[in-house]
Amino acid sequence: MAARITRKDLKTDKFAVEVEHTVDFVSEHRRQIVIYGSIAVLIVLIAVGTYFYRRHEQAVRQQALADAILIQEAPVGPPNPGALISFPSEDAKREAAVKAFAGIASKYSGSGEGSIAKYYVGAIAADQGKIQDAEKLFKEVAESGDQNYGSLARFSLAEVYFVENRIAEGEKILRDLMDHPTIFVSKAQSTIALAKGIGPTKPAEARKLIDPLRSRGGPVSIAAMNAWSDLSGQ
Repeated sequence: MAARITRKDLKTDKFAVEVEHTVDFVSEHRRQIVIYGSIAVLIVLIAVGTYFYRRHEQAVRQQALADAILIQEAPVGPPNPGALISFPSEDAKREAAVKAFAGIASKYSGSGEGSIAKYYVGAIAADQGKIQDAEKLFKEVAESGDQNYGSLARFSLAEVYFVENRIAEGEKILRDLMDHPTIFVSKAQSTIALAKGIGPTKPAEARKLIDPLRSRGGPVSIAAMNAWSDLSGQ
C-alpha cells in the first residue's frame, strides 16, 4: 500500500523542509520541468491518437471482412428483393468472393482479419478440388501465429491430408488439437474428425473415440451419432 501524508505530517519540521526544498528545486528548474512536462503531454497525445487510429483501422478491416462474407453467403439466382446482394451463378459468386477475400488477405496481411480472409480463400479452393492451393493457404494461416485462427486452419489442413490419403499427418494434427482446443476448434470437434479420418483403417479405435461423445447431448451427440452410423456402414 502506498504511503499517505497525514495532517500530523504537515506539522512536522521535516516535512516543511522537504516542501521548501521542492519549491526551490521547481523554481531553479522551471524551464526543464516545462519542457519535460510538454514532452509527457505529447507522449500521452501520441498514445491516445495511436489507440484511436488502431481502433479505426480495425473497424475498417472488420467491415471489409464482413462485406466479403456477405458475398460468400449471398444467394444465387434471380434478383431477390429481400437480399442485399445476389449472383446469377455460383461461378460468379465464387469469383467475387475470392477477389474480395484475396484483397483483404493481401492488404491487411499480418492481421486477424487478413488471416481469416486467407482461410476463406483456402476453403473455396478446397471446395473446388484445388487441394494443393488449399493446403498452401491453410499452412500459411496455421503459421500466422494466431492460436485461434491457426487452429481452424490446421483443422482444415488435417481434412485435406485425409483426402490425400496422408492419414498419419492428418491424425497428428487432430490429436494435437484435441490436446489444445481453442474457441474455434473444440476437443469434441477434433475427436469426431479424427474418428472419421482413421475410420477406414482403424475402425475399432475410431468407435472408441466417438463412443463417449454419443451420450453427451446437444450438437456434439448428434454429430457423434452420425459419425458412428457412418463407421457402421463402412
